[in-house]
Amino acid sequence: MTTLGFIGLGNMGGDMAKRLIDAGHDVLVWNRSPERAEALIDLGARVASSPSEALSAEVSFSMLANDAAVEDVLTNEAIRACGANSHVVMASISPTLSDRLSHSFEASGAKYVAAPVLGRPEVAAAGQLQILAAGDPKAVSDVTPYLEVLGKRVWQLGTKPSIANAVKIAVNYNIIHALQALGESIAMAERVGVNPSIFVDLLSSTLFGGVVYSGYGSLIAEQRYSPPGFTVALGRKDLALAEELARSTNLDLATLPALIGVFEEALARPELREGDWSAIAEVTRRQ
Repeated sequence: MTTLGFIGLGNMGGDMAKRLIDAGHDVLVWNRSPERAEALIDLGARVASSPSEALSAEVSFSMLANDAAVEDVLTNEAIRACGANSHVVMASISPTLSDRLSHSFEASGAKYVAAPVLGRPEVAAAGQLQILAAGDPKAVSDVTPYLEVLGKRVWQLGTKPSIANAVKIAVNYNIIHALQALGESIAMAERVGVNPSIFVDLLSSTLFGGVVYSGYGSLIAEQRYSPPGFTVALGRKDLALAEELARSTNLDLATLPALIGVFEEALARPELREGDWSAIAEVTRRQ
């Protein structure tokens, strides 16, 4: 039985760690809020005393909220504990940070893989995530059996880990456009008397099939923004990552300033800022 470490037991990480436990692995978990580990202990997980202990497992994973959280937890001291083992960062972080982590893990003799994911918490619980993996081919191959427990498909995107992070940013940028497009088009249909649920059904059943339009379209039509699967603040973080990536690749993203304005307004409204990121649709809808 392989001992696996798992750092970060939030909305996504907790379900992902559970998948690994259910697959029969010995899982050593750590979270900054220890109470998050309690349900997993009942399922057979062991609690690590520190990130370093979790990183000392044969293979370890982390699923943290943002760059700041990753830098706070994956310190150079903690990374040294990884030794010659493998670590997989599954968070949506900047390519710049991913490059730094890659160098730090390699300097300690460890193997580093970036594997951010596509999917909401319920998708993680079902093991149906789309996993975007990049890194040394041997390192990616070694961790793929565990990734296949977590996801429906593992996309191998390149040998440089930060490529996976860049692709995740590009995908999320596309989702944000869809959320705003849904908000604007639903608002237009509503104002001429069309039921928003019927309008979303029209979109998703004809020209715009797929989980973004059907899933988020239903949330927006029914204004079901709580509990959030992914918060407005995290969406704003992803826009900042897109801005950084565009700057580093000499791209001018014409719609970026408008989208930033929408997210800033949503964050300024108490009734929206704690909701799912699809709540940005209400900025246009409530004009």
